[in-house]
Amino acid sequence: MLKIKVCGLTDPFNVQEIAGTNPDFMGFIFYPRSIRFVGNKPDESLFSKIPPVILKTGVFVNEELSVIINTVNLYGLDMVQLHGNETAEYCRSLNKSGLSIIKAFGIDSGFSFSKLEKYMDSCEYFLFDAKTRIHGGSGLKFDWMKIYEYHFGKSFFLGGGIEPEDASVLRQIRHRNFFAVDINSQFENRPGIKNINKVKDFIKEIKG
Repeated sequence: MLKIKVCGLTDPFNVQEIAGTNPDFMGFIFYPRSIRFVGNKPDESLFSKIPPVILKTGVFVNEELSVIINTVNLYGLDMVQLHGNETAEYCRSLNKSGLSIIKAFGIDSGFSFSKLEKYMDSCEYFLFDAKTRIHGGSGLKFDWMKIYEYHFGKSFFLGGGIEPEDASVLRQIRHRNFFAVDINSQFENRPGIKNINKVKDFIKEIKG
């Protein structure tokens, strides 16, 4: 059964609402240039009332290793998502610190999955998103047929402009390493505030 990650959350009350829809992962963006940035000193209530069964994921872009480690410890994050140009060596250093890593890659028609091979021993998952000038949250899709060029054994999240209406199409994708769906901008009332009904209905249809 596909897992669901709801990303780009910024409001404690909205977080509690979305936690009630039972996603598998909830994502918080620690990248100051994002319109869904949680802030320099987010309130701990943003993270503290999430059930342990839902994995709290911090999203970072080309951040200092020490900043990531300190943030994980401060807010009790379960996973780290790297959405920048982080090298395999960088990921390996974080992984050695005991952190579970999702490494994101921007995909377009010319993307070669061969570059992922060097990341195989330093990440738990990959995330395939649409390639844009900004680091995620663009609301844009890439051609999902591209994922059939991916032949490594590591499981991946699929992101990039996923909409509520895509649930039936996503359920038909047959790829042995398709692990989770990452939803964000198309499920919002406004940036950082998710529409609970859209999220609830989507999760129900995906996990149906």
